[in-house]
Amino acid sequence: MSFDSADRTPLLFRNARVLTLAAGGAHTPRRGAALRELGVIAQGEVLVAEGRIAAVGERVAAPEDARVIDALGRVLMPGFVDCHTHACWAGERFGEWERLMRGESYEDILRGGGAIHATARAVREATRNQLSAGLRARLEEALRGGTTTIEVKSGYGLTVEAELKMLRAIQRAAGEWPGTVVPTALLGHAFEGKLDDYVRFVTRDLLPEIVREFPGVAVDAFCESGAWTLEACVRLFEKARKRHPIRVHADWRKSSGMIPEAVRMHALSVDHLEESTRADLELLAGSGAFGVVLPATAFHAGGRFASAAFFVDRGGALALATNCNPGTAPTLSMPLVIALAVRFCGLSPEEAIAASTVNPAVLLGFTDRGTVEAGKRADLILLHHRDERQLAHEFGGNPVALVVCGGRLLPVSPAG
Repeated sequence: MSFDSADRTPLLFRNARVLTLAAGGAHTPRRGAALRELGVIAQGEVLVAEGRIAAVGERVAAPEDARVIDALGRVLMPGFVDCHTHACWAGERFGEWERLMRGESYEDILRGGGAIHATARAVREATRNQLSAGLRARLEEALRGGTTTIEVKSGYGLTVEAELKMLRAIQRAAGEWPGTVVPTALLGHAFEGKLDDYVRFVTRDLLPEIVREFPGVAVDAFCESGAWTLEACVRLFEKARKRHPIRVHADWRKSSGMIPEAVRMHALSVDHLEESTRADLELLAGSGAFGVVLPATAFHAGGRFASAAFFVDRGGALALATNCNPGTAPTLSMPLVIALAVRFCGLSPEEAIAASTVNPAVLLGFTDRGTVEAGKRADLILLHHRDERQLAHEFGGNPVALVVCGGRLLPVSPAG
């Protein structure tokens, strides 16, 4: 794979099935029926110039020096936006996965010093350069799969020094990657010692350092049995939300009661939702918060898939993400996530596509991507497929033929 960062040659895609996803405003998520409106131009053209989409339509004028790419009727669509990952880590957890497959519970492994704690030990031993290099390799993999914007959390440090090291490593890798990386400070992930003492340490010592060095970064927490309790998460968020947006993991293994509190505190999102009650999903759907569904976790680590279709039917703002991490979701494939969400979460292919592009872009605060419209950042993917439903119908391979990231062309495979 090569990426020519100096090449600014205009690109003209011809004979493409263009999914513009242009219906609706750029500042609001798609909900309900609007989530199924892909804004298809059955045989269209898209001009890219100076890093932006210059024109979209059935026919567009192009400069003489434009490089013409015949899409051959294949699907041209926005790049994927992966809005929930833990893609910065060190070490591996293969043995833990084998134990899960033999029927041991995640909670028992966590209490025994495995899971997040195992990765935390490896992260503390790694240098910032090692963490950055590992993340950079994963970012390249994500880009080959069509992900052009990605969120990456800290959370495996558990000390001030290690958390700052993670966020600095994420920052460094972001500066070396052509796509866009959005860091998140996952301050409530696991804990060491007594939870009350650890929460006090996070709010008194760690949070002020995050405020100082990473102003405005989203602050996240993991509300789950064996991790942070509802009360601990609320204590953190009440302090953090004065200066930072907040996000929360909730209801992965058990219903936690976190959703009413997240809605009250105006959280950006509640992520996981596998064990959320219908009443809580309805409450979340009626709020301004996103529901982020992570189907690769149920696929890999067992458990129930989230009721995404119910959430959408109630008007919820849905996003899909990989949850890429070394323990419960070792994947960066948004196409796989789409395939799983359609099979097991009740979504239509159209809903899954919108929840992988325009909606997570809004969640991460971007109005310049997630759709194919003139003036938007030119983050585009050309599929091998002529029918977008194949994104959900097929699985196991890479459906992406070409990636355009910030207006520059990245060939993914010889077939592209």
